[in-house]
Amino acid sequence: MQSLYVEGTSIMHRLPARSKLLVLAILGVILFTTRNIPLLSLGVLITGAVYFSLGLPFGQAIARLKPVLLTILVVALFSLAFNPWHGAVEALLRLTALMLFAAAVTATTTIGEFIDEITLLARPLERAGLVAANDVGLAVGLVVRFVPEILGRYQAIKREAAARGSNVRPVTVLAPLIILTLRDADNIAAAIDARGVRRHVS
Repeated sequence: MQSLYVEGTSIMHRLPARSKLLVLAILGVILFTTRNIPLLSLGVLITGAVYFSLGLPFGQAIARLKPVLLTILVVALFSLAFNPWHGAVEALLRLTALMLFAAAVTATTTIGEFIDEITLLARPLERAGLVAANDVGLAVGLVVRFVPEILGRYQAIKREAAARGSNVRPVTVLAPLIILTLRDADNIAAAIDARGVRRHVS
């Protein structure tokens, strides 16, 4: 399977996972509580500098952002259709800055580190009898792990359809992608249960 994590020696790679996740949370609060366009633009510049300092080849760095960036553009256009222009610009800058730093975090944090930190954060909820912390950590880790796999499979299905001379449209690609993803999810869930990884709480 592919992974979003990239080996490196940048400052972000050397920071503890907890610190990176904490900064990401604080950044999200700051970005969504300001409507100052110059400040949001500065946020994009800073987070962009952080992301592109990780040592990824430029083409690969851009390719990793494309799916989310397209979504952000759709959100911004939708906002522009129903709100003043500055609202759309705010949404575009805000989400772009958050995307860039989140991409830097996922590129410099291993799945194991993600699982450990999320599990630790979920411990208070476990003590309250609401969730099983290990299950929450495992779920988040699997989501992060599967994102590049799903994107890679999407591209593979598109290539296969194009090779057959079929008309490649998102709607025609979506159905087999969902089926394959659900099948893999069932297989992984069965493997996890067979090994007794998940703790069932009554």
